[in-house]
Amino acid sequence: MSVLTSLFSRRGKTEIGPLEYHRRLWLRVTVALTLIFLYMPILTLIAFSFNDSKRNVVWRGFTFKYYEKAMNNSELIEAFVNSLTIAFVSTIVSVILGALTAYVLWRFRFPFRAAYEGAMALPVVIPEICMGVALMVFFLRTGFNTGGWVWPFNLSAITIAHIAFSFPFAAIVIRARLESFNTELSESAKDLGATEFQVFKDIIVPHMKPGLIAGALLAFTLSLDDFVITFFTSGPNTLTFPVKIYSMVRFSVTPEVNAASTILIVITVLITALALRLQNRNNMLQAG
Repeated sequence: MSVLTSLFSRRGKTEIGPLEYHRRLWLRVTVALTLIFLYMPILTLIAFSFNDSKRNVVWRGFTFKYYEKAMNNSELIEAFVNSLTIAFVSTIVSVILGALTAYVLWRFRFPFRAAYEGAMALPVVIPEICMGVALMVFFLRTGFNTGGWVWPFNLSAITIAHIAFSFPFAAIVIRARLESFNTELSESAKDLGATEFQVFKDIIVPHMKPGLIAGALLAFTLSLDDFVITFFTSGPNTLTFPVKIYSMVRFSVTPEVNAASTILIVITVLITALALRLQNRNNMLQAG
């Protein structure tokens, strides 16, 4: 009996708990290599944005002058304002369309529902360049030309293209949230005299909030960082921030390009952190 007890006690000592795997060397090496692979190019870009040299080959010293040049570049500022405008408008419309689409697919059964779901998933699964070419051909065939329109209406083609690309992503995220909804809550509310609209507004929409925030974050980042679709649908006077950076890279990869790219990365990270903070706060309020 004592021998069995000692064997079990030894086995218990050698077992590793769920939170103790970080002590294994192979896991530390795997995490380190993953972090290096993912973040070393970004850190290199950020570091060389402070390089006091016109080239990125040799480090010449620390400086902020390329950030000053980027901030004083009127074309870059205009492109950044265009990107923010397109991202905000497309995010609002994409979340509304995505929420309604997710609710319809989750709540109702109708003919050709599977075909509709498959068609909605096309922008997610097909290559982005195919989506860009398709939208360009669509605008050309319909004669939708915003070249002579005033700002911000001259951004309409890009905004519509971003909505068409982004709202399926938002719909998928929101529908995944709706799958966890307890239908007994809506049935109980109806038994107490609530209408269909009241159930949707007071019960389903609050349950959808984390999905709405996640969908909005996804739509915003997709729109703000998009290059391929914007490249095919933008006019001659409607530059966005990624397209402007690409036009700068075509001549030379200077520290000013690195500075502009770093600004875009920082803005994306800050918006992501803010959205995650709001989502965590909403989850805590619901849990409380």
